Amino acid sequence: MYAYVYKSLRKADTYVYLARRDDFGCLPESLRARLGALAFVLEVALTPERRLAREDPAVVRANLAARGFHLQLPPAETARVGTDVRADG
Repeated sequence: MYAYVYKSLRKADTYVYLARRDDFGCLPESLRARLGALAFVLEVALTPERRLAREDPAVVRANLAARGFHLQLPPAETARVGTDVRADG
């Protein structure tokens, strides 16, 4: 399986992996609006042996197969997703 990786020109350190090159139609419109313009970065073969710097390749492959895309957020945002932080302790 191949992935086509694009970086958001609006959101620093945010990347979108697509199952098909330039197939932005699979992205939800709200996500496309938040990311702004996307610039092609690289084409990568996602073999079972493949390691990625910040993503689990099995998760990326599953998202590509199910949705046609995978979103890679900056490390700080990834840590906050799903976290409920309360100021009162």
